[in-house]
Amino acid sequence: MRRRLALTAAAVVVTGAVAASAAIGSRGGEDVLAEAAALPPDTAEVLRQTLRDTQSETGTLGHGADTTVATGLAGTLTGVAEAGTTVRRGGTLYRIDDTPVVLLYGGLPAYRVLSSGASGRDVLQFERNLWALGYRGFTVDREYTSATATAVRAWQDDLGLDETGTVEPARVRYADGASRVRSLRAAKGDAVRPGAEILALTGRERAVTVTLPVDDRRLAKKGAEVGITLPDDKTTTGRITDVETVVAPAEDERSDPETEIEVTISLDEPKDVGSLDEASVSVAFTAKVRKDVLAVPVGALLALAEGGYGVEVVENGAARIVPVETGLFAGGLVEVTSAELAEGDRVGVPS
Repeated sequence: MRRRLALTAAAVVVTGAVAASAAIGSRGGEDVLAEAAALPPDTAEVLRQTLRDTQSETGTLGHGADTTVATGLAGTLTGVAEAGTTVRRGGTLYRIDDTPVVLLYGGLPAYRVLSSGASGRDVLQFERNLWALGYRGFTVDREYTSATATAVRAWQDDLGLDETGTVEPARVRYADGASRVRSLRAAKGDAVRPGAEILALTGRERAVTVTLPVDDRRLAKKGAEVGITLPDDKTTTGRITDVETVVAPAEDERSDPETEIEVTISLDEPKDVGSLDEASVSVAFTAKVRKDVLAVPVGALLALAEGGYGVEVVENGAARIVPVETGLFAGGLVEVTSAELAEGDRVGVPS
């Protein structure tokens, strides 16, 4: 008996032949010859088109993923930036014992004391910020010199700090750019210790965040374009700007933490989302695209006992089996390659 894999238009996208093979019937060589003369119940046209492996997931429209800011100081929280405000380079995030912790721009976290004689990328990053804030008299490079220390003393004086000429890592916090205070984790007057969470930051620009299971990592390609459907069914587009592996906390003591993929998406046209904030949106990811390929319904595939797949080509009132190589499975169709198959051919499918 002839067996095929039948999928409806609403079938889940299959991304490999292995997933489809369990549902495709096997046929031996003798059975194929015996049945070749029998026409299938229905046929479909072999199409030449672009196949896309797409998947839609729910995301949140806001300002991107949160970054929690924990203090490296001990004392009393005497001031903190308000939720919803934007802090720029040189601005104060919070104050401990009435001394500021300052936001600077850069991707390398502060991890050591900077003083005369220090050398490295972190020195270059700090000196670029110091120069951008208007403090001069030193060369912006990887070397922390006495001239750098002099400029730092002037900066410290303006901040109301002791003029030591050295920079403590707990005194600065680096971010990619101007940052929006998403929420507060501590209140003015709280006694805090190193490691205490003070506030959560997000990017200043509007963004969509999506959390994916690790098994869907193929969807999260930095720079890839995505489609976004808003709550009012209007659509817009965006691009993946950041992909981060995170460990989600366990639901209870008996559960293990789960590893997830956190995807941040920038909007191509921020004006498209209007004033929406913290809104649920649908994000259409495209994992793979195959252009100008031959495609048939997945149900047209026959798993051959000798290995591989074939399709049943119907022409001139007769049917014959043509072996094919399979490629991308997407949207109920599968990419097929064969020297014996051409666009416009008719292949057998289930009724």
